[in-house]
Amino acid sequence: MREERAQECRRKAKELVGQMTLEEKVSQTIHGAAGIERLGIKAYNWWNEALHGVARAGVATIFPQAIGMAAAFDEELVWEVADVISTEGRAKYNMQQKYGDRDIYKGLTFWAPNVNIFRDPRWGRGHETFGEDPYLTSRMGVRFIEGLQGDDDNYMKSAACAKHFAVHSGPEDERHSFDARVSAQDLFETYLPAFEACVKEGKVEAVMGAYNRTNGEPCCGSRTLLIDILRKGWGFEGHVTSDCWAVKDFHEHHKVTSSALESAAMAMENGCDLNCGSLFLYLTEAVKRGMVSEERLDEAVTNLLSARMKLGLFEEEEKVPYNSITYEENDTKEHAGLNFKAARKSFVLLKNEGDLLPLNKDKLKTIGIIGPNANNRKALVGNYEGTASRYYTISEGIQDYVGDDVRVLYSEGCHLCKKKVSGLGQENDRLAEVRAVCDSSDVVIACLGLDSSLEGEEGDEGNEFASGDKPGLSLPGLQQEILEAACESGKPVILVILSGSALAVTWADEHVPAIIEGWYPGAMGGKALASVLFGECSPEGKLPVTFYRTTEELPDFRDYSMKGRTYRYMEQKALYPFGYGLSYTDFGVEEATVSGDTIEKGEKLSVEAVLVNRGQMAGAETLQVYIKAKRPGTPNAQLKALKKEELQPGESKRIRLELSDRSFGLRDENGDLVLGEGTYEIYVGTQQPDERSSELTGKKPVCLQVQAGKTEILEKACVKVG
Repeated sequence: MREERAQECRRKAKELVGQMTLEEKVSQTIHGAAGIERLGIKAYNWWNEALHGVARAGVATIFPQAIGMAAAFDEELVWEVADVISTEGRAKYNMQQKYGDRDIYKGLTFWAPNVNIFRDPRWGRGHETFGEDPYLTSRMGVRFIEGLQGDDDNYMKSAACAKHFAVHSGPEDERHSFDARVSAQDLFETYLPAFEACVKEGKVEAVMGAYNRTNGEPCCGSRTLLIDILRKGWGFEGHVTSDCWAVKDFHEHHKVTSSALESAAMAMENGCDLNCGSLFLYLTEAVKRGMVSEERLDEAVTNLLSARMKLGLFEEEEKVPYNSITYEENDTKEHAGLNFKAARKSFVLLKNEGDLLPLNKDKLKTIGIIGPNANNRKALVGNYEGTASRYYTISEGIQDYVGDDVRVLYSEGCHLCKKKVSGLGQENDRLAEVRAVCDSSDVVIACLGLDSSLEGEEGDEGNEFASGDKPGLSLPGLQQEILEAACESGKPVILVILSGSALAVTWADEHVPAIIEGWYPGAMGGKALASVLFGECSPEGKLPVTFYRTTEELPDFRDYSMKGRTYRYMEQKALYPFGYGLSYTDFGVEEATVSGDTIEKGEKLSVEAVLVNRGQMAGAETLQVYIKAKRPGTPNAQLKALKKEELQPGESKRIRLELSDRSFGLRDENGDLVLGEGTYEIYVGTQQPDERSSELTGKKPVCLQVQAGKTEILEKACVKVG
């Protein structure tokens, strides 16, 4: 949106606020904002969700969960998905307005994306994120925001919200009272970069505060986060919302205030504009008692009305181009096609011993499908989901694909996490059926893993682990036993994992010939997976998270230091590393060069390389660029650039990627971004440059070197931490 249009909206909003009574202003600061008929302001509910499709308000296209979209390593795909989500959001909003429906989940302010860092695989909400890497999360977050908000000069298509600000990733069962203690270095190097990119590059309209405290301050009332960093440091001009009922945690759980009145005043005075909840109704009294200035309240309401004006909600209908989007543009055939593409791009091939995949249905008479996720719709969609008009579970997708040509035998195998399927049955009451299916089949597809009843948000209905976090990384319940039974049959086994996070499938890595990580692949998941299993297209996903070997090797879940966490700081070998993923074809990197041999403050370097498809099948591959500072005490090589390309057999493409001075900078103990003197290695390839990735692929990235002649500060931290 053009700057002058944004300023015009702010001016009009300020004029409108000037006509309001104190009570009317306060009525606009809760998520169920009241209508003010005399000023032409309609009631509006700010709370809506669109993490991977318009959620909780009926039928919409249900795309792969965010972690699966991250696995595509494809910025343009994320933009396409978000563009469709905002089209469907407008289609549904316009329809709902026509019938006077202004309920919750019916607005144009979408509380997505979640750009928290997935620092620990036990965190239940990690599947809502774009993974463990700040750079990948930044790129995905910015493009998702741009797709949601649109490119019209005068109006936002919908309003995006970067959440949860900041330093938030579990434990879920303590989030209302937890204090995430973090160093300045980790804060600015890991936890804030994606939010900064969303604000500065993505021009995100909203930022949501987290439930927890960060270094003692409740995030939804943190002067450090909301004023010093967000407003003053980054120049954020949108609005800030609390997480839902987070403000009451100030006095009930964090114990930083003694009453609801004090909590509301603290949040408002420290930069929170909108309360998801109702505690801001206390602001009338807070202003009268001098606990909140009316000027600050005016600023908050101006921020909120400006957002609604940017969306065109105060304009004549014909002036706003997005008002012409009809309900018929929701859940279309074209959107289903994009959903299918997104799902197939998200799958990560972790192992393919003896080229078991792709399968040839002409050489098969019977396929066995076993496992609790084979016919589980919940394992398709994750959380914050809408309702699909058609779902394709894994078993349905395979059955549809092979038709009557191949017989498909199916067994649920076991409950997802309990010891038996039938209430009155004995333990492991489907084991005999599993053995029968395997014995009668030419190949066995085991569909195991998790769903959102096991990993998710604290308080989610039906969550088996109560908090939503995983107690460990092993396959839950009897899943490991039925996998071993399948392998004992002597038939080739393909393990398909549906989960939103990494699992320690060490035994499977040693004994199962083919393994695919399928994430929560959306409503088209089964159909898309069948196309990959049978070679209609090649898998192209890369891991946005590290797969560890054991739960025991993880640092303490409650420790927010990055030491030993994620591929950037871990010292041990991963089971499957970040950035790793196999293909049915063979890609190579040739002629890698860098435009200079030195990097200085204010300079940029370009990396060029030729990506070649040396195999016999069309496919897509992501060129990945990592940088490692060759100094003691620095992180492992970190992802700093990427580009996905589709190539036919024998085809090659020259790719050029840009690296700024900031790409080489590292944060020091004060949080300052420093370009340190010395040597930097630039790795150009299709994976990260760790030993385990080379073991798995037989490949190594090309290593280039540049020098920095002196140490220079590229950016001072905008606040002092600690």
